Amino acid sequence: MKRTYILLSLVLASVAGGSAVASANGGAPDARASAAAKLELRHTHLGSILTTSAGFTVYEFTRDHAGEDSCVKIHACTKTWPPLQTSGKPLAGPGVNAALLSTIRLADGAQQVTYAGHALYTYVGDSSGSIGYVGIEAFGGNWDALSASGHAVK
Repeated sequence: MKRTYILLSLVLASVAGGSAVASANGGAPDARASAAAKLELRHTHLGSILTTSAGFTVYEFTRDHAGEDSCVKIHACTKTWPPLQTSGKPLAGPGVNAALLSTIRLADGAQQVTYAGHALYTYVGDSSGSIGYVGIEAFGGNWDALSASGHAVK
């Protein structure tokens, strides 16, 4: 009987730990957003860039066209570069232009945040405050950060 409680405790701790990691990374790639996404401006040595409220860099994909997510059409792309999703109108933090925020609807019905017409993504390997993946090439395009004006930061 004691083994059952220990095993159950380990399983519950593992699930809780996995949830904390998924939450810290902006959620699992296939998970629906449970709140309105909020963009903020973070100052880095590359310049000021857009981030999530948790400090994760958001990226544009250079293969996208205005108001379109091309990553969803490329095998395994969204597993690495999950769309930044929201449940409701995205919010603008200080320095972020609310007029440039919008959403597009994905095939599964989820809403992906856009900024100045650019579909926004996160990177699964990022940590809060990291800019190490800005400008890398993957899935046939570049992944750049965005400035408050909506221009690429490389």
